Amino acid sequence: MFIDNVQILVASGNGGAGAVSFRREKHVPLGGPDGGDGGRGGNVYFLCDNNTHTLSHFKGKKEFCAKNGENGLGRNKNGKKGEDLELIVPQGTQIFDAQTNELLLDLTQIGEKKLFLNGGKGGLGNTHFKNSINQRPDYAQSGIKGEKKLIRLELKLIADVGLVGFPNVGKSTLISVISHAKPEIADYEFTTLTPKLGLVDVDEYHSFVMADIPGIIRGASEGKGLGLEFLKHIERTNFLLFVLDPLRELSLKEQFIILRNELENFSKELYQREFGIMISKIDSVNFGQEFKENLLQNFNQLQNYLSDLNHPENFLMQISSLEKIGLKELKFKLLEQVKKGKA
Repeated sequence: MFIDNVQILVASGNGGAGAVSFRREKHVPLGGPDGGDGGRGGNVYFLCDNNTHTLSHFKGKKEFCAKNGENGLGRNKNGKKGEDLELIVPQGTQIFDAQTNELLLDLTQIGEKKLFLNGGKGGLGNTHFKNSINQRPDYAQSGIKGEKKLIRLELKLIADVGLVGFPNVGKSTLISVISHAKPEIADYEFTTLTPKLGLVDVDEYHSFVMADIPGIIRGASEGKGLGLEFLKHIERTNFLLFVLDPLRELSLKEQFIILRNELENFSKELYQREFGIMISKIDSVNFGQEFKENLLQNFNQLQNYLSDLNHPENFLMQISSLEKIGLKELKFKLLEQVKKGKA
């Protein structure tokens, strides 16, 4: 199950109490205080790991607590430190304060480990309070309580290229053909119900990660369809690839305008991201002369519209994933843009 948003309560451990104890040994009539200190409570850490890809292991459990420190003992024996709590999350996880919505941590590097909550300090035993005036202190410190915080975990996939398009325009077919991803592909809309990542090998030395999300429809920014829920998964991408379908009732220009409007309503930053455009399903052997003429007219109309934009397209290509037309050129074009974005 793909889970990308959970709310949990995390708590570090309480410090153990210091001991009140006095030395009781044969032939030692004046034994003084020997109460040990309490152990420190366990800390809470977040670890970014590439062996987990969703937040599903947090589902069903609302509280995660580190262990408390043990109490001190006589004979100056200190209590044991509480066991730390290590929460493993996938790359791209953000931790927010659930009450203020403040971003507390953003884990983007594999192997990254961050201290989140400190355990409570252990209390001092009575041996620390002996002085010239008070030779038999009968008190010790109680341990300091740990920290508690209600947080929200949000997963935003990390990819180099994000696919944007209406449902059933060929995004899943594309990512299945040029990468190792195996999304569900069928002849109906919304076959992609969760985001998918695929590693695209361009040549022996170069590759990049592509992200596919459920199709966007008109009104997605207002909550229609599935696209809005998953648009956050392409927020981290360096480059967007718009996938337009010449078989839809809407023209290529209309599809592009609607998709761009939905992106703008969702995120101004995402709207300004560098992009390219791919016209899918160009399987010329399956279509007659009329289709080709309409496609050419459609293509020219889109080109003219793009030339008037202040933010011109990086490229405009015609691709057939099934017939593998233009795929090699597309991969090199995308790699070029990925390198440019990283530079």
